[in-house]
Amino acid sequence: MSTPEPRASSNPLRAFLVTWVGQLLSLIGSGLTSFALGIEVYKRTGSITKLSLVTFFSIIPFVLVAPFAGALVDRWNRRTVMLISDLGAGICSFLIWCLVAAGEKGFWPLETWHFYLPFGLSGLFAAFRAPALSAATSQLVPKQHLGRANGMIEMAGASSQLISPVLAGALVVHIGLQGIILIDLTTFVFAFGSLLFVRIPSLPRSAESAARKSLRQEVAYGWSFIRTRPGLVGLLVSSTVTNVVLGMVVVLITPLVLSFGDAATLGLILSLAGVGMLLGSIAMSIWGGPKRLVRGALALQLVASLVLFGGALPASTPVVALCAGMFLFTIPLITGTLQSIWQRKVPQEVQGRVFSTKRMIVLAMSPVSSLLSGPLADKLFEPWLAPGGALASSVGLIVGTGKGRGIGFLFVVLGCVMAVNVLITWLSPRVRHIETELPDALPDKPQGNVTRLPETPATEAEPSLPAASGGSQS
Repeated sequence: MSTPEPRASSNPLRAFLVTWVGQLLSLIGSGLTSFALGIEVYKRTGSITKLSLVTFFSIIPFVLVAPFAGALVDRWNRRTVMLISDLGAGICSFLIWCLVAAGEKGFWPLETWHFYLPFGLSGLFAAFRAPALSAATSQLVPKQHLGRANGMIEMAGASSQLISPVLAGALVVHIGLQGIILIDLTTFVFAFGSLLFVRIPSLPRSAESAARKSLRQEVAYGWSFIRTRPGLVGLLVSSTVTNVVLGMVVVLITPLVLSFGDAATLGLILSLAGVGMLLGSIAMSIWGGPKRLVRGALALQLVASLVLFGGALPASTPVVALCAGMFLFTIPLITGTLQSIWQRKVPQEVQGRVFSTKRMIVLAMSPVSSLLSGPLADKLFEPWLAPGGALASSVGLIVGTGKGRGIGFLFVVLGCVMAVNVLITWLSPRVRHIETELPDALPDKPQGNVTRLPETPATEAEPSLPAASGGSQS
C-alpha cells in the first residue's frame, strides 16, 4: 500500500525535520485535550480510579493491535502509514468534540465512559504511527546521529508536556473545552499536511521477507527475532518494568498535586516538570547519548529511581515541581539511548514488526499500572497514611500523614522497584555486553532508495542533524 511520492523534500534529513515539526504540533494539540479532559474527569468524579481508566482504554487497543500494525508497517510505505494514522487520530478528536458539544447542549449527561471509545480508537491509530516513525527515522538518519534524532522526537513530547498545560489552563476559561479540542483538530490537519510534502521511500523486501506471505507469520516474526537474541530479551524486560513505574507516576502526579493545590497549581507544576523533560530532550539532541549505551541508560535509570525518593519530602509546589522536573529530565535521555540500541541492532526491513512487538510487550503492563495505581492509592497507601492509619505511627513519622502522603510513600516504593530493576539488568551479561556481542544491522548511511546527499570534492560528507539549540554538531 502506497501513496504517490512528492517530488519535494527528497533530501532524507529534510524529510525527517518536516515530519518532526508536524508531529511536534500534533502532540501539543493532543496534550491540550488530554490535560483539559483529565481535569474535567477528576473534577466531576474525584476518583483516581476513573481517571486512570481513561488512560487504560487509550493504551489497551495499542497493545492488542501493535503486532499487526508492525507487520503492516513493514509491508506498506511508512509515510502512508503515518498519513493514515494522523487522519484517524484527527477523526477521533472530532468524535470527542461531538461528545462534549452534545453534553454541554444537554442532549445527554456527559459521563466519563463516553470518552473510552474515542480514546481507544486514538490508541489504535497510535499503534501504527509509533513504529512507522521509529522505522522511518532509522531509514532517513545515519546511525551516528540516531541518538540526536531520537532526542528531537523526545523533545516533541517534552514540548507538549511543557506548553500544553499552560495553554490549556489559559484557554479553557476563554474558549472552553470545545475550543481546545478544535485547536487539537487543527494541529492534526497540519501534521497530515506536512507529511504530504516529504518523501520516505519504500524499502525493497528481501527474499526471506518476500517469501513470508502470511500476515500471521509476519506478526510472529517480530517476537521470533527478539527471542533468539538474549540481550534484546533482557533489555525488553528491563524496559517493561521501567515503563510500569513511569505509568504509575504519570497517573498519580495529578492526585498528589491536587491533595495540596488546585488545577492552576497542577498546570504550573506540570509545566515546570515539562521544562525538565524539554531540557533532557535538548541535551539528548545535542549530546547524542553516551558512547556506552547500555551503561549510560542504566545509570540514568538509577538517577530517576533516586529522584522518586523525593516522595518522602513534605509536598509543596517547589518540592514536587523540582522532583518531577528532575525525573522527567532523565526520561528522554533513557528512551533515546535505548531506542538507539534497537535501531542499530534491528535490520531496517523488519523494524516495523520488531519495534511493534517491543512496544506491545513494554506497554502491555501500562494498562495494568493504570488500573493498579488508583486502587493502590485509594484503598491501601492513602488509608495507611491517614491520621490513625496502619502506617501512621511508623512510616508516617518520616513521610507525614494526611491527604496525599500515601501517594508520596508509594513514589518511594516505586523508586525502590526501579533501583532493583537496574541492578538485576546490570547483572545480566547478555544485556551488559549487547553492544559488542550483537553486531550492528544498520549501515553507516541511510539506505533504501534514498537520494544520496551531496558530496564534498575530496570526501563524502556525512549529513548532520541540526542541534536543538540551533547549532550543529561538529
